[in-house]
Amino acid sequence: MAYTAQLTAALSGASMRQLGYWRRTAAFTPEIRSDRPIFYSFRDIAALRAFVFLRQETSLQSIRAAIASLRGLGELEHLSRYKLVANGGTVIVRLGDDVVDLVRLPGHGLVADFSEVLAEFTMATGATVPNLRRPRPHVTVDPAMRGGHPVIAGTRVPFELVAGLVEDGVAPEDVALFYPGVDAAAARDAADFALYVATHSEAPAA
Repeated sequence: MAYTAQLTAALSGASMRQLGYWRRTAAFTPEIRSDRPIFYSFRDIAALRAFVFLRQETSLQSIRAAIASLRGLGELEHLSRYKLVANGGTVIVRLGDDVVDLVRLPGHGLVADFSEVLAEFTMATGATVPNLRRPRPHVTVDPAMRGGHPVIAGTRVPFELVAGLVEDGVAPEDVALFYPGVDAAAARDAADFALYVATHSEAPAA
């Protein structure tokens, strides 16, 4: 599944400006396509969420140093495969049963919980980044379902099709006439998520 920069921003918590800056400085390059039109992968979104989450606790310079240390250890897989966590101003990674400090004290054992990165979290700005797998109660993101495109829970219906009906004036209670598996609550969630995605407008070309 290829995600537009706008949907990537909405699901990762990164702003369009941050995505552009990270691309230009090679801090993070999209896996699918880095020239326009830009497309990110589901793995990219998972890794970007870690970037956004880590930035609440540490600097971009520390994150870059951590990635360089990770590569120096011979770990060359996509960043989404690693559990990077900020801890006391440094960045740690879980490698199998070991947890390694990548910035200040390489090799020191630490305790970290990567599940916080995938769950809903609040940034220093007060903005909320939704749960990656369930950005709304009735909207889910599953790589095994339509390549990870957000759909109505329990169906294969893309959220924007339902949101489009509501935007066109169809009452949430009547969406089931078009998509029998979509109830009013799911229709409202789809419309709400579409509004959230729309707040992540395209940044000017760099």
